[in-house]
Amino acid sequence: MGLTTSAETPLPVGQVSRLIGGWIDRLGAIWVEGQITQLSRRPGAGVVFLTLRDPSHDISIGVTCYRQVFDAVADVVSEGARVVVHAKPEWYAPRGQLSLRAAEIRPVGIGELLARLEQLKRSLASEGLFALDRKRPLPFLPQLVGLVCGRASAAERDVLENARRRWPAVRFEVRNVAVQGVRAVPQVIQAVKELDAHEGVDVIIVARGGGSVEDLLPFSDEQLIRAVADCRTPVVSAIGHEPDAPLLDLVADLRASTPTDAAKKVVPDVGEELERVRGLRDRALRTVRGLLEREERGLAHALARPVMEHPQRMVEVRVGEIDALLARSRRVLGHLLDRADSELSHTRARVRALSPAATMERGYAVLQRAGGAVVRSPEEVADGEDLRARVAEGEFAVRRVPGTP
Repeated sequence: MGLTTSAETPLPVGQVSRLIGGWIDRLGAIWVEGQITQLSRRPGAGVVFLTLRDPSHDISIGVTCYRQVFDAVADVVSEGARVVVHAKPEWYAPRGQLSLRAAEIRPVGIGELLARLEQLKRSLASEGLFALDRKRPLPFLPQLVGLVCGRASAAERDVLENARRRWPAVRFEVRNVAVQGVRAVPQVIQAVKELDAHEGVDVIIVARGGGSVEDLLPFSDEQLIRAVADCRTPVVSAIGHEPDAPLLDLVADLRASTPTDAAKKVVPDVGEELERVRGLRDRALRTVRGLLEREERGLAHALARPVMEHPQRMVEVRVGEIDALLARSRRVLGHLLDRADSELSHTRARVRALSPAATMERGYAVLQRAGGAVVRSPEEVADGEDLRARVAEGEFAVRRVPGTP
C-alpha cells in the first residue's frame, strides 16, 4: 500500500507504528534460528521471555511463549543454546518494538539429540523400567562374570585386571562387540541375551570407556534398554566417565562410574575380606573371653558369700528360729489352757452356787409329788398323799398326816 507524504503532510509517529504493525501481521508464522542469550522464567508466571541473538550479525529479538511451550524443552535448553523457533512476528505499536510469539521451540544439533533422549527417558520411566524396586542385588562372590565390551579395549583391560587383582579366582565370560556405530545396538543386545541365558553367569557388566554424546547413543537405545530390563541376571552399567549418563545407567541394577569402578563393585577384594574375617574372628574371641571372665567373676562372687562358705549356718539359724517358734507356741497354748481352766472353775463355782444341791447341803429338802412336781405350798398336798423328799445325800418317802396344818 503506497503512502503519499510530504514535508507539509507528514505522518504522525503513532500512525507509522500502526502501519508497520499491520504489515507485520500479514507476514504469518515463520521459522527463526538463533542463540538464547537471556532467559526469564518467573515463578507462577504463565509466560516465558527469551532473547534470540544472531551471532554473525549481532542482532537480537525478543521472544515470548507460554510456559508449557518452553517446559517441553526446558531440560535441554538453557542460556547459550541454539534453537529453532516457530513463531509469529508481533509489533508493539506503543513502543515501536518488534517481538516473536513462539508456538514451538526445537533444540539444534546436540540439543536436539538430548531432547529426543529426554523424551525417551520420560516414556520408559512412565512404564516403570527405572523403578528402584526392580533393582536386583549383586551376588557377594560371583563365580563367573559376564563382560560385554569392545575388542581389545581399555574398558576390557581395566575390568579384567582390576577384578583379578582383587580376587584371582574370579572367571570371566567375555563378549567382544561393537560399542559405537550402526552395528553396536544389535551386537550388544545379542551379547547380553547370550550371557543372561548362560547358567553359570552370576552378573553381567556392560563396559565402554567414555566418548561423545553421539558415540554413547547406542547405550540409550530403546531396544537395548528393554533387553536389559528383561534380564534375569543382574546387570552393571559401566559406560563412559563420571559426566556421561546414558539411559542404560538408569535401567541397570547398578551404575558404575567407570569400568574400573565396575570391577571394584562386582568383585570383592580378597585382602579386604581376609582382613574383615580376621577382624570378626578377633572380635568374636574378645566377646567370648569377656563373657567367660564375667561369668567367672560372678561365680567367684557367689562362692565368696557366707552362705556358700558355711552352708550349715543357714540350717543352724533356721533350727534356732524353729525352736523359738515351738517354745512360743507352747507358752501361748499353756496360757490359753490355763485361762480356759480358770474360766471353767469360775463357771463351775457359779453353777454350783446357783444349784439347789448346794442349798440341800445346808440341810434343806425338796418335796416332790408322784408326778415329779415340786411342792411349793401346803395347800397343794392332800391329806394322806404320798410324797418324796430329796435331800443332799439322797431321797426318801413321806406322807402328809391328816389334820396337820
